[in-house]
Amino acid sequence: MFREMAVRHIKPLLSDMAWRALRRTFPGTARIDAQRDALEARRLQGLAEARLERASRMVRDLEKRLAAKKVTRPSLTDLAKKYQTDKWGAHRYTPHYERHLGYLRDEKFTLLEFGIGGYRATGRGGASLRMWKEFFPNARILGVDVEDKTFVNDDRITAYVGSQTDESLITSIIRDFGDVKVVIDDGSHQNAHVRASFAFVFPLLGDRTHYIIEDLQTSYWPRYGGSPDPGVTHTSIGLAKSLIDDLNYEEYTDESYHPTHVQEHVVGLHFYHNMLFVDKGTNREGRKGHTDHS
Repeated sequence: MFREMAVRHIKPLLSDMAWRALRRTFPGTARIDAQRDALEARRLQGLAEARLERASRMVRDLEKRLAAKKVTRPSLTDLAKKYQTDKWGAHRYTPHYERHLGYLRDEKFTLLEFGIGGYRATGRGGASLRMWKEFFPNARILGVDVEDKTFVNDDRITAYVGSQTDESLITSIIRDFGDVKVVIDDGSHQNAHVRASFAFVFPLLGDRTHYIIEDLQTSYWPRYGGSPDPGVTHTSIGLAKSLIDDLNYEEYTDESYHPTHVQEHVVGLHFYHNMLFVDKGTNREGRKGHTDHS
């Protein structure tokens, strides 16, 4: 009883130091305070554990939502099947596209493709453009074809009538949009056209862009200007092989050599069956040091 009265009436009148000194004169007071401290510690621990559990639940819920979103988002191969483009089926291009271009999936940019498909058939073509539109929900999709395929025009899809070798047309398209990050050559597959398009389009692109050439098999087919001789240099494959040297031009032993635009800007080459990815950037790492000039 005395301790309770002291706590109620005397403690408010004393400093903390004085109260601690006085408290030592009360038998059992230290034990009571220790019990109270232990109870408070358990209470605080319980609160911390409850908050930690709530945070853990929130993290688990977020992980589940992200996993569900990832599962329900179609792959490029799924979309190729949906729109019936031969980038999957007749070919096996879509996994390679997704591997190299997947990082752009939610970016705003422009994709330009030569060749819309359907040939001269009325109302046919545009399958790959529709596939790209769904895979890249924030991108503008452009197509160029010698046949009039403007029926495919839609929100974020625009078709142009013209040749992939029409330098004036292609240059104006790239300059008008300004953010072309991907160019795909799925056009005539004529070797001369493939080489001509690359020669004037690649310099128009900025860094961190990609130029893709499909259907390289026509390099070996005479009716497309190819040759069954793999040693010739005038084909699309010949172009691809020359790019390997271009990528490594800094190691040429002629120190007076002046590099081309392609040599200074090709930074990556990725070869797959019948297709090539050319990555553009700044290819100036510096010579690694060579002493053999013989």
